[in-house]
Amino acid sequence: MSYILQTINLGKNIKGRNIISNLNIHVNKGEIYGFLGPNGAGKTSVMKMIMNYWKPTGGTIEVFGEKLTSTSYEVLRRIGSIIEFPVFYEHLSGESNLKLHCEYIGYDNQRGIENALDLLGLREASKKPVKQYSLGMKQRLGIARAVLTKPELLILDEPTNGLDPIGMKQMRDLFRMLKEELGVTIMISTHILSEIEDIADTVGIINHGQMIREISTKEISQMRSPYIEVEVLDVRKAMQTLGGFLSKDDYKIVGENMLRIYSESTTPQEISKALLLEGNEIISIGKKAEHLEDYFMHLMGEGEKND
Repeated sequence: MSYILQTINLGKNIKGRNIISNLNIHVNKGEIYGFLGPNGAGKTSVMKMIMNYWKPTGGTIEVFGEKLTSTSYEVLRRIGSIIEFPVFYEHLSGESNLKLHCEYIGYDNQRGIENALDLLGLREASKKPVKQYSLGMKQRLGIARAVLTKPELLILDEPTNGLDPIGMKQMRDLFRMLKEELGVTIMISTHILSEIEDIADTVGIINHGQMIREISTKEISQMRSPYIEVEVLDVRKAMQTLGGFLSKDDYKIVGENMLRIYSESTTPQEISKALLLEGNEIISIGKKAEHLEDYFMHLMGEGEKND
């Protein structure tokens, strides 16, 4: 299979320390790829190498089927990006900053600038100096700059930093639109799982500079185990009760007063009855399913074991 972006055994060594090791990324054309990992996992370092800001010390990067080199100017013109926090000329207006960007890259399209400002909800603020923008507005201006040339591939490093919940939802809607209506492929890094869970097609989970797992969100959805979550007044007493008719692998403590029961043959009604008959006080009980966050935390634990 050919990928719009892939890395092959990518590595980066700084001052004798491997910050990225044998990293293999595979991004399909037209998908949203969630690049997940805790702060310090190496996400930004990888994106800097993809954008040619940093040179790898091992492995290769292929974009649009071509090996990335120091002279891959035409390849990079087809990519929009935000790496770390976007930087602007603070004394100039948002619109002027976008115009300067267009002049720098040789893109002459005033209508494209206006469309980008409209898309990101910045038209009213476009004449104001960027120094008057909030952090969230600067982040949106950075995304406007990244999309105004209609790139085929977007590389976005923590693009919702500084946005409130409404702004984050607007960004998710924007990313869906770019993918579904314009066919843009998007790679988004984040450490906040809820930002990506509902929009990503594939996630790559990185920790300590190594790829822990690449998996489609469809596969994760199919793997999610339904469970019964019970909040009780005395979790130890409840454990004793459940031990009378469940295997020890079928239930576990997940909080000070919280239990999860994974037995597929048991219903919440049966659990409630068994607990109440033994004098357990139930605060709440219900059937749930694991989210991406549960899967993510599990993999992070596996990654720590393998270090």
